[in-house]
Amino acid sequence: MSRIGNNPVAIPSGVEVKVADGEINVEGKLGKLVQPFSDVDIRVEDNEVFVTRPSDSKDHRAKHGLYRSLVNNMIQGVSVGWTKKLELVGVGYRASNQGQKLDLALGFSHNIVIDVAPEVKVETISEKGKNPIVKLTSFDKQLVGQVAAKIRAFRKPEPYKGKGIKFVGEIIRRKAGKSA
Repeated sequence: MSRIGNNPVAIPSGVEVKVADGEINVEGKLGKLVQPFSDVDIRVEDNEVFVTRPSDSKDHRAKHGLYRSLVNNMIQGVSVGWTKKLELVGVGYRASNQGQKLDLALGFSHNIVIDVAPEVKVETISEKGKNPIVKLTSFDKQLVGQVAAKIRAFRKPEPYKGKGIKFVGEIIRRKAGKSA
């Protein structure tokens, strides 16, 4: 029995949810998201979204919790938004942005310039004596995570010195260096 799938999703004020033709449309102050669905029934009643499954088959059980979580993420995204923060750890590592272009200096012979999707708002924070931080904000949780993972993949944190791009709050397992 799906514990997550059985919980209804509350719809906050200012968010409009429509279900039609195998698609769920969620519209709020921050944007509009569309998600196709199959093998489950989604209905809106009394400012709540209910996800039910037609049977207890393995496929239906798997999609029950999945679509409930996706609907919850969509509703939270268009009402509040999603934020990911990346920290650049390393000597000479810098980040700057001009609009949607993110410029990263990560110790390579050249800077890395990334064109970030227009739905994602990019902000760089550089304070003296602290590591630079790249802040990504959007109404689409999946897109924010994908952009953050792409940026992190340029220089993953290494276990010996801890240098690289890490999420704020992420703990890096450190290793001892070679002992003489």
